[in-house]
Order: sequence, then structure tokens, then C-alpha cells
Amino acid sequence: MKVLLDTHAFLWSITGDDRLSKTAEEIFLDPDNNLFFSAASFWEICIKMNLGKLSLKRGWFKTIQEEMRINAVQWLPVEMRHCVELTKLPFHHRDPFDRMLIAQAMVADLQLLSRDGRLSAYEINRIW
Repeated sequence: MKVLLDTHAFLWSITGDDRLSKTAEEIFLDPDNNLFFSAASFWEICIKMNLGKLSLKRGWFKTIQEEMRINAVQWLPVEMRHCVELTKLPFHHRDPFDRMLIAQAMVADLQLLSRDGRLSAYEINRIW
């Protein structure tokens, strides 16, 4: 299964957060799955940290890199074709980071691992 991790799903997976569903945890830990972490999610983390809306432990950047390596999570850059797809999306959801994840999931034919039920309004396969 090819799975794009929503920002919270990635962070909760690497920190063992209780909010991560059992299904999400199994998907994250299954070595047969191809996991992807978007540049949009990393950007979201950086912005929220800068605004004081997210607090991560010292060495967070190295931790993210190491967890991606250990769990074979692939980096998904934001490409021009993702941005073009974004222009076609209806405004069921207004969060710009989530909208980019939706566009990336659509273009790359990825399932989106997210707790956010509002994302199901789009033509993607959201799993949680």
C-alpha cells in the first residue's frame, strides 16, 4: 500500500502518541507499505513551531530525519503538477497544507493516513 502521512499522523507515529489509531499504527509499522512524508508537512511543522503552535523536543530535525530513515519513509517534494491539481480542488477544506496533501495524494495515487474526516469529501482514499 502506498500511503501519504498527514502531518499529525507522522508526528504521532514517531512519538508514540495515544491519539494514533491502532489501524494507523499498524499501517505505519508494516514494512510492506510504502510511506511518504510531504515537504508540505515539514513546512507546516516549521511554521507552527515558529508561531509557537507546536513544540518539539530539542534535536527535532535530526529526530525526524532518523525516524524517516528507520521507518523507510520517503520524502515527497511539492511538484508543479501537485500545485496544478490544487487549483482544481473544491473548497471542502480550507487548510492550505491539507489541501496540498490531498492534491499530492490524487496525483501520485496515494492513500492518505489522516484522522481528519473532512478530507474524505475529496476523491481520495483516507484511512485512519
